[in-house]
Order: sequence, then C-alpha cells, then structure tokens
Amino acid sequence: MNVLVTGSLGQLGSEIRIVSGSSADRYIFTDVAELDICSATAVNSMVEAENVDAIINCAAYTDVEGAEDNQELAERINALAVGNLAAAMARRHGLLVHISTDYVFGKEIYNTPCKEDMKGTPTGVYGLTKLHGEQAVLSSGCKYIILRTSWLYSEFGRNFVKTILRLSSTRPSLNVVFDQVGTPTYALDLAKAIFHIVENRLYEGHSGIYNFSNEGAVSWYDFAKAIASLSGHGDCDIKPCHSSEFPSRVLRPAYSVLDKTKIKETFSVEVPYWRDSLEACLRNIL
Repeated sequence: MNVLVTGSLGQLGSEIRIVSGSSADRYIFTDVAELDICSATAVNSMVEAENVDAIINCAAYTDVEGAEDNQELAERINALAVGNLAAAMARRHGLLVHISTDYVFGKEIYNTPCKEDMKGTPTGVYGLTKLHGEQAVLSSGCKYIILRTSWLYSEFGRNFVKTILRLSSTRPSLNVVFDQVGTPTYALDLAKAIFHIVENRLYEGHSGIYNFSNEGAVSWYDFAKAIASLSGHGDCDIKPCHSSEFPSRVLRPAYSVLDKTKIKETFSVEVPYWRDSLEACLRNIL
C-alpha cells in the first residue's frame, strides 16, 4: 500500500516517519514545499503519480491566536485542503486519516470526558475551521478515520513541554493557568495508534470520529509542575493562576478531557498514562 503523509515536518509527521520505518508499505512524506494541499490539482496529480491508497493528513494551521486575524488562510488549510484530500481518496476508494482537535468544543461547559457524539461548539476561528474540516471529510464519501486529539507535544518543533523546559531552566518562577483541564498527547503515542490502525488495515468498515489523547486529566499548571520536576528544574517556583490573567481573544475549552473508550474498543489501541509518556519524551529530549 502507498501511504501519503502530509505535514511531515511537523510534530506528528516526524513521529510517523519514525514508527513507519519497519513497515512493508511505502510511505511518501511531503510538506508544503513538495505538495500544496490547498490545490486540488496538485493533490490529484500527486495521488495519481504515486498511486496513493491512503493519506495521513498531519498538515494544519494551528496558530490559535493567529487564526483570528487569518481566518481565510486557516479555512483554506484546515477545511478546503482537507476537502481536497478527502475527494482524492473518495475517487480512489482510499482512506483518509485526518487529525482534528479538542477545540471543536469550547462553548459547552462539560465536566465529564468528551465523547465523539457530544455536541461541540467552537469559540474561535481555529476550532471552527477544524470543525469545517471534519465536515468536509464526512461529506466526501471516502473511507476515513478522524482523530481528535489535544495538547500535542513531542521532541520536535515548538510545544508546551519544550517551552516549560526552557523557561523553568532560566527563570526563578512562572505563572501557569490551573483552570483549564485536559490531557496532554505525546505525538509518538498518537503516531503509534495511527500506524497500528493503518498497518493492520483495521479501518475497513470502521469509518468514524475517534478520540485519542493520553490517559488521565491534568491542568496546565500540574502539567508544567511535572515537566519541571521530571527534568530537574524543581527549583523554579511554578505558581497557579487564572486564565483571566492571560487575556486571549479565544475562549479555550475549560474542560476538554477526551473519552478514549471508542478507539480502544474498536481497534484495541493501548493508551499510555500522560505522566509515563511525558517521562519517555523528556528522556528523548534530555
């Protein structure tokens, strides 16, 4: 099988490059320099030239604040481009694995883990465009796996873990919000789940939306404390604060813990505990 990976230089794409190294399938890694997914013509040409059977879409416009000023660009990358990929797979009766986000939630005030069929109302442009991307996939007619994830981090690129590592090693104290609760996701764990589903052809007959993050629930404050402690930066005084102390144009979900029951039962996916995965990532970084 020929598998096209878009956004391959990002956090998740980089991890998929690692986990797919043992596969008998052929993986084709692209980023914006090789493929403009906003161009239907470019997507179709690549798919036909490479005889693509499946696409793993790791490309996205992820600047939550920036999306408020760049709605058209965010819509093109997070929705229109996704529609292009879905349409290409529909024509070839292929599979699209698409990555979505907990930001499709936000307006509703939940206090139990979010399931795939719970109502979601985005409160910002980023979440809205990602929801539009989901809708483009659902209406395309292709085989699909939509994976909603949250708080993604890895050894690659810019992310919360690497930011806290840097700040806790250079500052005597930090203020981190405690009133936003979710679950971090180690991109390597998500990549392994995707690879498991694709490699074993488990997607057949199971098109749908699935949640994936690590197990457990934690605030950004608790997450930051764990990062500093596990990396030997415990001398940094990390203090809890309210999100209102960091004014934002986007109302982030106050509680977006994702329920992973569906993906575990459907695909026998193992989901590690967030702290165990954080320790593994930090060992790789440090």
